[in-house]
Order: sequence, then structure tokens, then C-alpha cells
Amino acid sequence: MNPNARYPSLSDKAVLVSGGATGIGAELVAAFARQGARVGFIDLDEASGQALAARLGDEAGVRHRPAFAAADITDGAAFNAAIASLAGACGAFTALVNNAANDQRQGFDEITPEVWDRGIAVNLKHQFFAAQAVVPGMRVAGGGSIINLGSVSWMLKMGGMPVYTTAKSAVQGLTRSLARDLGPDRIRVNTVVPGWVMTDKQIRLWLTEAGKEDIRRGQCLQEPLLPQHIASMVLFLAADDSAMCSAQDFIVDGGWT
Repeated sequence: MNPNARYPSLSDKAVLVSGGATGIGAELVAAFARQGARVGFIDLDEASGQALAARLGDEAGVRHRPAFAAADITDGAAFNAAIASLAGACGAFTALVNNAANDQRQGFDEITPEVWDRGIAVNLKHQFFAAQAVVPGMRVAGGGSIINLGSVSWMLKMGGMPVYTTAKSAVQGLTRSLARDLGPDRIRVNTVVPGWVMTDKQIRLWLTEAGKEDIRRGQCLQEPLLPQHIASMVLFLAADDSAMCSAQDFIVDGGWT
């Protein structure tokens, strides 16, 4: 995060982040906490989530220790219960960041109906139902911001993960339909579309020498794309500074697409 980018409207704002324990999500939680927001986050990884909340709670300058709830986002009842619990701790959420996802690699012939349904649930379905859960509070507050995380993977015609790329392409359609439906309530809905972000997971599992060459050829900007670059865009869209931005796709990929 750029330490010079301060958004006064994020101070004390209640912000919900899904998939916030590691990777891009952890950077989002940290960035909002450092802005003075009341952050609630959900993740299946309980140990990492608890550790992140504790670390940020002890960090100088963080006004509100983030509130964490462990839950499976594909379990509707558990997910809704976690959102309700965090709202009790943070207040009604006026910013939602639908970050949780899993870019699991699968061959075309390996996809079963069960694999398909699980992939859609992890990468798309929860985004709609999280919005449905927080919108009543946003209406009472007089508005809000919903930020859905997409991916450039389908734009680049990447293979080897057809469920993920299908779901991520649909995120942008979801954003536009929700933006129209919720606009009269002064609720903005946008998509942040990351490129290949160098999280620990991506480096450990997927970054090969061939992948590095793809990045070199594809990105106009030759520096690594990092989680804080995504967080900087998300902060802007959650803040009042983006008051008239809705139904848009904000691509952060170093100029690849």
C-alpha cells in the first residue's frame, strides 16, 4: 500500500473481506485496518486468520483490531452466520470486498458435475449471497460499495482451469447486474480485475521459468504485480473518492490485457 494514499472516509467504516487470511485477502485486511476501518474478514484457514488479526491488532497506528470468523464460504448457513457475527462486532458493513477464490488447476477431462459445482461455489456463488447479506445494512446507511474480484485469466484465454475462468468471467456480469439493481440505493458495485499477482501461493505452486517469461512478454510494466497493488485500487473503490464509479471493471495487471 502507498503510505501516502489516505482516505478519511474509510476511517471507522465497517468493511467485510472474504478470503482474508492469506494472499491478496490478507493485504486487503491490512490495508483497510491501517486506514482506520473496522474490518471483519472470513476465511477457512482459522490459524492464519487468527494470527493476522492478532498481528494487526498489535500494530502501531491500527485503531481497530480486525475481527475474524472462520467459515466455509460454500456453506451458505455458515457463511451467513459468520457475516452476522462480524457485523455484530464491526457494525453494519458499508463496504464489501468479495475476494475469496481458488484457482485450482484441472484438466478438461477431469471435470465432473461435482467439481464444477464446487468451483462455481468457491469462485462466484458466494459473491452474490454476500452482497445479499450486507445490502440491507447499506440501504439503512444510505449507500455503500461492493467490490468483486475478477481475473484476467479468461481474457488471456488461459487453459487448465475451465471452472475458474468461467466463474471469473461471470463475475463481471454479476457486477453489472447488481450495479443496476442497487444503484437507486446509492450502492456502487465494481470489479477489480487482477493480473498474475505474486502471492506466496502463486510463487510456490505455479510460477515456473516459462511463467516468468510469459509475464516478461505480457506485462508492459516489468515489475512484479504484488498484493498491495490490488489493495490500492480496492481502497479507492471503497472510499467516497469513487462516489460516481459503478458497473466498471478496473484492471490491475501491469498492462498485460
